Amino acid sequence: MTRVLLTRMSSLGDVIHTLPAATDLRRALPQAQLDWIVEEDYAPLVRLHPGVTRVVPIALRRWRRQWWRRSAWREIAALRRRLREQRYDAIIDTQGLLKSALVARLARGPVHGFGPRTAREPLATRLYRTHAEFSPADHKVERYRQVPARALGYTPGALDYGLAAPPRPAAAPAGRYAVLLHSTARADKLWGEAHWIELGRWLQARGLAAVLPWGSDAERARAQRLAAAIPQAAVPPRLALLEAAGLIAHAALVVGVDTGLMHLAAALRVPVVGVFCGSEPLDAHPLGTGPIAFAGAPGRPPPPREIIGLAERFA
Repeated sequence: MTRVLLTRMSSLGDVIHTLPAATDLRRALPQAQLDWIVEEDYAPLVRLHPGVTRVVPIALRRWRRQWWRRSAWREIAALRRRLREQRYDAIIDTQGLLKSALVARLARGPVHGFGPRTAREPLATRLYRTHAEFSPADHKVERYRQVPARALGYTPGALDYGLAAPPRPAAAPAGRYAVLLHSTARADKLWGEAHWIELGRWLQARGLAAVLPWGSDAERARAQRLAAAIPQAAVPPRLALLEAAGLIAHAALVVGVDTGLMHLAAALRVPVVGVFCGSEPLDAHPLGTGPIAFAGAPGRPPPPREIIGLAERFA
């Protein structure tokens, strides 16, 4: 049996972008054991992929906050023991950071990853046996698919994230609705609140209730301000990752800034419109087999009428 280990720990969007690589590996090597190291917050999503044999949660973010605690060091030791239980035929690092390369080297087996011109931290490439270089125009999904393909000698097939739609959560409206992903960790990626209000009112006139999920107190406050100005808009309670995935999966439309949940909509084949304000869509635009559109660029946020025009194709 071929044993393969994927190392893609974060962020949410990049974890989603790595899912097609797991599909490719399973197609090419149907009898293989495929393990995946991922941050504990994202482990439930990776477990939805039927081709992943074993999910290995890691808690680097939590350990950094608790590095002085014995419990953290015990967890680190347990992770190392777990990764060294067997030898892998290939360890694939699609993160390209020194921390991800070091985690990959905790396991036993040859590590494959990006070349120094592609890796975000070129020093990490010294820990790889083979290197894969890409053009800046190559989409992240294709980069992440090609690293294992080149290392193991197969050709990726049709794009497939391998995800089935999670159940519709209780927080979802009974009728047709659109999910507006208005929040992101980077302020430069945000779209103006007046823009969201104009879009939400247009959606309401089309018979679609606007649903405004959130993940922090500041995001909840923004969602409540928007909902107060958009007729019939709903602000759900804070949702766990799989609940948010279910909300997105059963939506008639998703409009979102460049955030992981927007890319999850593309992975779930839900009609999605991406709004780019502070990030480059060249290699990170929504990519999938469902209806997709996007607009904007760093420093050039799209006007509401442009996003409405794109949404009109799907709504």
